[in-house]
Amino acid sequence: MSTMRPAIWTEALKLRKSAVFKVSLYFFIFIGIMMGLLMYLSMHPEMASRSSTLEFKTSFLGGSTWQGFFGLLMQLILTLGMIGSGIVTSWMFGREYSDRVIKDLLALPVSRSTIVLSKFILLFLWCILLMVLMLISALLTGALIGLPGWSDTDLISFLRSYAVCGILNTLLIMPVAFVASAGKGYMLPISFVILFLILTQFIFVGFPDLAVWFPWALPALVSGVAGPIAPDPRPVSWLLYSAVVAAGAAGTMLWWRYADHQ
Repeated sequence: MSTMRPAIWTEALKLRKSAVFKVSLYFFIFIGIMMGLLMYLSMHPEMASRSSTLEFKTSFLGGSTWQGFFGLLMQLILTLGMIGSGIVTSWMFGREYSDRVIKDLLALPVSRSTIVLSKFILLFLWCILLMVLMLISALLTGALIGLPGWSDTDLISFLRSYAVCGILNTLLIMPVAFVASAGKGYMLPISFVILFLILTQFIFVGFPDLAVWFPWALPALVSGVAGPIAPDPRPVSWLLYSAVVAAGAAGTMLWWRYADHQ
C-alpha cells in the first residue's frame, strides 16, 4: 500500500495534463446543455418545425416536462455513459502501448497490480465526474428554460436510478480495460464497446426475454426505461453481471502481470 498513493498521484497528474481529460469534461457539459435546449424546442414546437431534423428529434421526447426530461437523461446515461466510459478506459489503458511507454512504466519500482488498480480508481472517479457534470448542466439548463412539472419526489426517484445505472455502467469498464490491454491500443476496445452497445439494443428490440442473461443489459433493466416489454432483472442477471466485472478486473491484472509486453 505504500506505493499506491504515489501510483495514484502519478496517474492523476498524467490525466490532469492530458487534453483528453479536459475535452471529455467540456463534452459532457455540452451534452447536458444541449439536452436542455432540446427540451426547450419541444416546449416551443413552432421553432422546431422550422427544421425537419429538429422536429423529428423532438418528436421522440417523452413530453415537455421534468418527467420527460428525466426519462431522456436516463436514456442518455445508459447509452452515452457506456460509450463515454468505454472510450476513456480505452484511452487510459491503450495509450501506454500507442505511446510506446509501456516498457518504461513496467520498469518502475511499483508492482503491476498497483499500476492497474490506480488506473481503475482514477477511471472510476473520472467516469462518475463526467456523469455528474452532465447531470448538473442538464438540470441547470432545464431550470433556466422553465420546464414545467417539477416534483421533489420525481427528482429523488430519478437521482436514485441515475446513480445506480451510472455506477453499473461504470463498473463495465473492467472488461474494456482487459480488451484494451490485450489489444495493445485504442481501436479494439472502442470497437468492443460499440459492438456490445449494438447487441444490447438488438436484444431489447428483438429478444427482450434474453436481456436477463446479458450483463450489459442490466443497467437498462434496473432503470426500467426499456418499458413493459423488458423483464425485471433476476438473480442470474446480477450473477452474470458480477462475473463479467470480476473477470474483466482479474483478467486485466493477470495480463499486466504475466503477459509478454514486447
